[in-house]
Amino acid sequence: MQDRVAIVTGASSGIGRVVAIHLAKLGARVVLISNESIRILEALEEIRAISPESEAFEADVTSLPCLEESVKLTIEKFGRIDILVNNAGITRDALLIRMSHADWDRVLNVNLTSVFRLTRMVLKPMMKARYGRIVNISSVVGVTGNPGQANYVASKAGLIGFSKSVALETASRNITVNCVAPGFIATAMTDALNPKAKEAILSRIPMGTMGSPEDVAHAVAFLASEQAGYITGETLHVNGGLYMG
Repeated sequence: MQDRVAIVTGASSGIGRVVAIHLAKLGARVVLISNESIRILEALEEIRAISPESEAFEADVTSLPCLEESVKLTIEKFGRIDILVNNAGITRDALLIRMSHADWDRVLNVNLTSVFRLTRMVLKPMMKARYGRIVNISSVVGVTGNPGQANYVASKAGLIGFSKSVALETASRNITVNCVAPGFIATAMTDALNPKAKEAILSRIPMGTMGSPEDVAHAVAFLASEQAGYITGETLHVNGGLYMG
């Protein structure tokens, strides 16, 4: 992955930050996109210790002008975009009967519409270069469903279908489009769960443990690599056996 240019959204914390660090360690120049102003600077400082040319842009992924400016500045600095990791995502959980229109719209805009917009933007330089790796971060619930998360599940299931369609459209240009679908990953969100809730989750996982952000990062890096050049339209599940498609 030496000198490849990779954009990672939601890269200031959690899985996105670990993915960005891992790509940098493999030699990529990484462009971080996040709306967390302080955290993104902290992440950039850490990544520049590994990949000095890496860059960061504070941007709301639901803002079309912000995305356009981020892509424009990336092309101006590096001349190309080789890898896109669409990781940015949020939850606004509620049973459907209580779910507000605003919470539905916000989750779909962040988790799915932003992916459509950013993918369309990066496809132009990728098609010109006849090379590209796009990895979308879905979720195990995108294939299993989950009560209280109709908006989140719809967005993550949508990513899988979206990826298959774009994979078919771009395969002839040596551009691959795949998903990584994490299961329960040990993050700040799962750390906040009470012991009983954690026990209930672990009882459903055949491997008996939650995954780590590094587990997800390794899967993303593989699909973004040269070695995965004949894999497209696929969903790689990283869930300890919780779901086997």
